[in-house]
Amino acid sequence: MTLDRRTLMGLAAGGMAGAAFGQTPPPVTGAALPAGLPQPTETIDLWPKGAPGAPVGGLTETVNERSTDPQLTDRAVFGISRPRMAVFRPSRPNGAAVLITPGGGYRWVVVDKEGYELGRWLSARGYTVFVLFYRLPGEGWSAGPNVVLQDSQRAMRLIRHRAASFGIDPERVAAMGFSAGGHACADLSARFAAPVYDAVDQADGLSARPFVAAPIYPVVSMSAPTAHSGSREKLIGTTASAALEIAHSPHLNIPANAPPHFILHAEDDDVVPVENALVLRAALCAKNIPVETHLFTHGGHGFGLRKTIGKPVEAWPDLFVTWAHLQGL
Repeated sequence: MTLDRRTLMGLAAGGMAGAAFGQTPPPVTGAALPAGLPQPTETIDLWPKGAPGAPVGGLTETVNERSTDPQLTDRAVFGISRPRMAVFRPSRPNGAAVLITPGGGYRWVVVDKEGYELGRWLSARGYTVFVLFYRLPGEGWSAGPNVVLQDSQRAMRLIRHRAASFGIDPERVAAMGFSAGGHACADLSARFAAPVYDAVDQADGLSARPFVAAPIYPVVSMSAPTAHSGSREKLIGTTASAALEIAHSPHLNIPANAPPHFILHAEDDDVVPVENALVLRAALCAKNIPVETHLFTHGGHGFGLRKTIGKPVEAWPDLFVTWAHLQGL
């Protein structure tokens, strides 16, 4: 059976409404949204008293709609001062959850192509999905390059803290990220126990370790020539020391208890070199961490779901689900 792209990316999980925790939906553009593409109806703020270390003068959240196709949205969000998770609830929860960190080169967060579209696809298969609107490291937060890790750790802990309300097993929470969001995913999987913020409530007594991790075409190394220069500049700056490069290169910080990894990359990626995936795989193997790696000859960068149709790389979401099932997710 051949699926058109709206069917592939717009499969909705029913029952996404649920309790809204008193929050408002994530930002949308003023234009009407495409019919048949369900939007999340609930969000969860990460920080009950506001995110720590706010920049002087504050930020204005901005949504840049990049799509010219009326059937698809491609929103990129920056100036995020209210980090939060947009929730996709399945009609029949399978007891597992996935925290998604979209990409955007740490310049912005690409919430549709590498967030909502995967949220719809995974929730249609039983997973409860949380798409993370994380703060950006180049926007003046006092935590600097650790600001994304603050948000991703806090998100994992909140998901576990509220697991009962979502019908999920608090242990079975995966992390998945794309491009710079793949760096966020890999960094969380390496430094889930790093003390990067002060506890704010009971949720912070829980582990931030993902059950499994799936960095997809990830930024990993912060050192030339492997580093993606744009992500490196936004995360640690152009004149960062070798020590700072090491501190924020996940493959150089793998602990003995890192979660199993699923790594995916296209060898013709002309934005983030495939060597990023390879150095991460090698580091995991050196620590005897289970890792499944898929390299595709063609695919380029930033394919998500929408740019895979008709190519071998189109199989990647099913490969992930099969692997995750074998891992016990």
